[in-house]
Amino acid sequence: MSASDPAAVRRRVEQLAAEGVDVVRVTYPDLIGTERARDLLLEHLPDACEHGLAFCRAVYHTSPQGDTVPVPGGLDAGLPDICVTPDLDTLRPLPWEPGVATCLGDVTDPATGRPAPESPRELLRAVLDRCAAVGLHPVVGPELEYFLCDSGPDGTGWRRYSDAAGVIYTAGLRADPDNHLLRTLRSLRDTGIGVSGGNHEYDGAQFEINLTHSDAASAADRAFAFKAAVKELARAEGRLATFMAKPFNDTGGSGFHLHLSCTDDRGGNTFADRAGPYGLSATARHAVAGVLAHAPALAALANPTVNSYKRFGPDTLAPWLIDWGLDNRSAMVRIPPERDAATRFEVRLGDASANPYLLIAGTIAAALLGVAAGEEPPAPLEGYGYDAARAPLLPATLSDALDALEADTALGELLGKDFTTSYLTYKRDEIARFRRHVTDWEFTEYAYHL
Repeated sequence: MSASDPAAVRRRVEQLAAEGVDVVRVTYPDLIGTERARDLLLEHLPDACEHGLAFCRAVYHTSPQGDTVPVPGGLDAGLPDICVTPDLDTLRPLPWEPGVATCLGDVTDPATGRPAPESPRELLRAVLDRCAAVGLHPVVGPELEYFLCDSGPDGTGWRRYSDAAGVIYTAGLRADPDNHLLRTLRSLRDTGIGVSGGNHEYDGAQFEINLTHSDAASAADRAFAFKAAVKELARAEGRLATFMAKPFNDTGGSGFHLHLSCTDDRGGNTFADRAGPYGLSATARHAVAGVLAHAPALAALANPTVNSYKRFGPDTLAPWLIDWGLDNRSAMVRIPPERDAATRFEVRLGDASANPYLLIAGTIAAALLGVAAGEEPPAPLEGYGYDAARAPLLPATLSDALDALEADTALGELLGKDFTTSYLTYKRDEIARFRRHVTDWEFTEYAYHL
């Protein structure tokens, strides 16, 4: 719904009031993919749609601990505003907060009227426009894992909700003694964000809830809403749901896998070709080659934290080599066995801490560059992977990944110079802060003996 149509906005306000809604929560993703928001009394929604809501642009540059990172356009510019306009097409109820509906906002620079350069949602739209110009329309299916935690026995810290072992790919009380999954599934269903099912995952207290596939813009919106909702539902129970890549030393990490295909202007799957090598079209093979070629830079978006790189390693089922395979889960890019209309590839690089918009935009941009280059991928992986003699290594640290992103000028151009500069500055500050921090491991290792 266009926010510039006052009559349509008034009708929507009347509809919401009739449904018992008196507050609209307007949200948008920051650089790391968390929610920034304002609760708006319903009678003020028309004014917000007409004029937008002012937020400080430096919110994009604020660390998880509340520090403002000196990214160009923030502190150095006197902390100017951005303008957030409600996107009423994304309105959804919040079943766990009676009387509240939520919607996303479109973010612009009030000085220019153009999209804010750090806005992840606008960045994805720009990449999709580039795809549409060559007749490609990406379809994405996100898969996300997370850990659920209870507060510690003394009321401080967090411990795993369940330590049950061997309950991989199960449901019910054996893996979930308080029925967390059932309650969460039903609440998410009632928001309309398109969940299909879920299960207990590989490690104790780890869950996966599946989202349906859709066009890439909607998939990113829904993945963002999903992460926010899961965390909020856990908070309502005094628990912590974390999408951190690897929250515990003795377990694996949480992934954010993307299933990607493309349709043409008539809706046909451009990746499908039964007669092509591996049952894939040239477009699909070139897209795979693009993801492989730009994987080091893509890691900066897919694995965006210092912690992300602790998820990698042999036998972790998290990719740390740049390879692809046919229905092979030990490869970074997996081609599921379905063909024809269901032909797609699964990028297994991302971890759950990734910003959905940036992960999806970066993956599609890499695939698009591959299609433009027209190169073929190497031979697919056979057998179990994780053999560094057979495939190049991904970056081993966030610092290495950021260097790869900075060096990848083709991918940086597609994502936008202003965005790339902001992201690199923000994330390098994170690395600098981490390097100055004394960890518990260091104290345990050294303090008594040295």
